[in-house]
Parts: sequence; structure tokens; C-alpha cells
Amino acid sequence: MNLPLHLPLQPMLAKSVPTVPVEGGPWGYEPKWDGFRCIVLRDGDDVELASRGSKPLTRYFPEVAGDVRRLLPQRCAIDAELVVRRGPEGQQRLDWESLSQRIHPAASRITRLSLETPAELICFDLLALGDDNLMGMPFSARRGRLKEALGHLSVGDPIHVTRLTTDPGVAQRWFEEFEGAGLDGVIAKGLDTAYQPGKRVMLKIKHKRTADAVVFGYRVHTSGQGVGSLLLGLFDAEGRLIPVGGIAAFTAAMRRQLIDEFAPLVIRDEAGEVPTASTDRSRFSSNKDTSFVPVRPERVVEVAFDQMEGHRFRHAVSFKRWRPDREPQSCLLEQIDRAPAYDLGEVLGA
Repeated sequence: MNLPLHLPLQPMLAKSVPTVPVEGGPWGYEPKWDGFRCIVLRDGDDVELASRGSKPLTRYFPEVAGDVRRLLPQRCAIDAELVVRRGPEGQQRLDWESLSQRIHPAASRITRLSLETPAELICFDLLALGDDNLMGMPFSARRGRLKEALGHLSVGDPIHVTRLTTDPGVAQRWFEEFEGAGLDGVIAKGLDTAYQPGKRVMLKIKHKRTADAVVFGYRVHTSGQGVGSLLLGLFDAEGRLIPVGGIAAFTAAMRRQLIDEFAPLVIRDEAGEVPTASTDRSRFSSNKDTSFVPVRPERVVEVAFDQMEGHRFRHAVSFKRWRPDREPQSCLLEQIDRAPAYDLGEVLGA
């Protein structure tokens, strides 16, 4: 691919801050899209969608590659996000689950899903155009070139230019409202900043919530030593324990400690054996072992999370503390804090 860049190219990264920054700017603020980050590379008909880890995503999103050939400049490199939306007109939101299912080894499934759940591209930085490497330019100038290069796009196209504001008050409103459309928060970029691959020079403000959930099982760590992850559930209105996600980030010492703590709660049959239990197959690998050790749902844990989609935590949750003061049956799905609905079309259409 003949582009004026050194490839592969790592995207510029962000570090977390608790609030929308005002000092230290000037800042440009963008909605934080919750999808697959990718660097879009085009040289004529040659198109590559490179993931954050420089792995090719192109084969999984053939419809997006076609959109790139149809709508983007002949030779360019663009920092962007792959997303999938769902819902009826006027009530749309990002659909992380459908996006995740697009990563599948079977060609026939890739083709089917490209029609059933087509992905779209949200563009937010222009790194190269024609023979020009733009990474050394300030972000404000790159943003101007991006708007100019993609000025022909219309609202109905599957490729979009993300919103941008320099007003921190507007950014705070986006942070509060756009979560209801499935967005992840707000990104702050220095308007005078050059593009720095792999460096955490942007700032991200993400939603943070806590919830109390019930542990109903655990998976053994891949090393064979201790707990690899705790499986969490919440009770629905009918009293059924619904799986909602898991916690996996534990130190080696805590993994061993958890094995001992949960030993008295492990469910066994009359012969003293642990019955086989399994969760749904991983959407990323049908060969992944999904078996787990079932335990009596008696322990409650407080976890930190960002969003819940349907009946699942949208991303991995983190351990905060045990809640011996909580009854498991009091941990209800309906008590989870959710953002008011907001139409994704309003976010994309402006």
C-alpha cells in the first residue's frame, strides 16, 4: 500500500480523567464512540481496516470496505471507529453485542451478518491524504482537512464525521445525554496537538457506576491455579438468577484465596462430584472452554461498571468490595441505573 506513512500504525490513545477538562487546553471535545477502533487505510481499491492491535478487521466487515471504496478519498488514512446500530427509526442506539458477533471465522456467517447487522464508520481524524502526511499538523488543522475531504457525505451514508465542540458545557451535555444512545463518554483532544501514535495524549471521561451482584460460579484460571473469573448474576422480577457478566482481574494471591473462600459453597451431587456446568459459547471462539464451577448464590459483591446493555454488563466489570450486608435476592436487574434513552440518529445526524 503506497501511503506517506510508516505502517503498521498504532492509534493515538487516551488516559482517563474524572471530569471534562477545562484547564490545560485549548481543547476540542468529541463524543466517545463505543465500537472497534480502527485505522482505515485506502490506496485505490486496496483497503485495510486495521485494529488497535494492528490486526486486520477487513475480512469481517466487507460492507465497510465497500463503503470506503465508494465514499472515501482515493488515497487516505483515517482514524475511526466501527459501530453497529439497532432499533426503529427515532429510537436507535449503538449495539455492542451485534458488533462483537461480527468477529467470526466462518465466511458464510460474515456474509450474512454484513447484511443483517451492517457496520458503519465514525471518522474523527485524518492522518494522510494523497501524498501528504498530516500527523505533524495540529489537531485543529487535521480536523479542518477531514471535514473538507468528507464534506460530500450525507446523513444517510454509512460513513460519518463525528461531532466536535470547543465548549466544555456542550461536552458535559453530550456526556449526560448521549449515553442513552449507547455512547461511552467524551474524548478531549488538544487542538494544538500533533498525532502521536501509541501515546496517551488524549483524555477520556467515561461513565462509572456501581452495582451489587450475586456470584453463582467461577472459572479456574488458565494456569490451573486459583479462580480465573467470578460469574455474576442478578434476579429478575420472577426470581430467576440471570447471568450478567463476570470479574476477571485478580492478583495471583487473590485467585488462590478465592478458591478457598468458595470451597464450602461449591455445588456437588450426591456422590460429592461437581456437576458439569457451562455458559453460552464465546461469540469470538466456538472452541473456547465455557465450563465453570457452580456455587450456591449466597455471596454478594459490589462491582464497578460503565453501562448495561440488555441483561449484560457491556464491558468487563471490576471488583470493589464484598457486601455481606446484602441479601442475594435483593440484587435485582430492575435496580440497575440506566441512562435515559436518546436517539442515535440525533447524534449522527447533526
